[in-house]
Amino acid sequence: MDRIPQIKQLLLATPNDSFLKHALALEYIKIGDDVAARQQFEELLAYEPTYVGSYYHLGKLLERAGDNAGAISVYEKGMSMAKAANERHAYNELQSAYEELVY
Repeated sequence: MDRIPQIKQLLLATPNDSFLKHALALEYIKIGDDVAARQQFEELLAYEPTYVGSYYHLGKLLERAGDNAGAISVYEKGMSMAKAANERHAYNELQSAYEELVY
């Protein structure tokens, strides 16, 4: 069953649910709709910049689109947020992605 309509239906009741927005963005990535995925990630991070898991996926999406500068910026912001939240695993993932791109 297509999960996108299900997630959208749930978002009608809770439009600012960061978990649902993140899940919807991942579903869009699965079907190759990076534009819609990017929109979801950007809306989510504008509303809840501490949702650190989305920085990695948004950065990878930007890399695929050839926007390396944008990806670097997203990784840097994500690392900053992960460090502030003491989320070491997320920080390490973001740092690894950042270093692969920069070095």
